Parts: sequence; C-alpha cells; structure tokens
Amino acid sequence: MQPLSDLKVRTKAFALNIIKLIKSMPEDRVGRVIGNQILRSGTSVAANYRSACKARSKADFISKITIVEEEADETTLWLELIMESGTLNNDFIKTLHKESNELTAIFTSSGKTAKENNLKTKK
Repeated sequence: MQPLSDLKVRTKAFALNIIKLIKSMPEDRVGRVIGNQILRSGTSVAANYRSACKARSKADFISKITIVEEEADETTLWLELIMESGTLNNDFIKTLHKESNELTAIFTSSGKTAKENNLKTKK
C-alpha cells in the first residue's frame, strides 16, 4: 500500500489530468454533458480522498473511502463511454483509464482492509 502522501499527490495529479481532458473534449452536447459528469467524479476522487485522510474515526474513514472508490469507478465508466462512443480515443485517455482502474482497485482494497480491521477491533 502506498503512503497517504503519495496517494494525495497521485489523486491530485489525476484530477489535474481530468481537467486537461475536459479542455480537449468536443464542444457539442455529448462533450459538454459527459465532460461535466467526468469533471465532477474525477476531481471528486482527490477531494474525497483528502477528506478520508482527515476522518475522525474508523467508521468515518470507511464511509469516506467508500465514496472515493465509487467516484473512481464512476470516472472509469465515463472514460469508457468517451472512448467507446468515439468522442475521444487517444493515448492520453487510455492512460487516464488505466489510472482510474488502478485508483479504483487501491481504494476498494483500502476500504475492504479498513472494514476487516474495524470488525477485528470490535470482537
């Protein structure tokens, strides 16, 4: 597992790359609608991860890290829709898609571990 500060840097870089992606989206209806959705979910990964790092309890962390996982997974969906619809399909979006999948896996694992550890301490 990566140190918290590394994930803060990584999720912030991901958010910045999502912003760059939005700037390259077409100015048509599809580009605007999907662009707005992915801008919200993609930047939310970093914002909600920061919030999870400041959790006041184990239960609060679990709740917040689950939101991070959901936002990362939603971002993956929007990236797939962008590629599969032919809206954009280049190396940059493929790299973002890979990163989105990796972040989803990291936060899924983190949430699972936190839940398991929380159950152990309650026994």
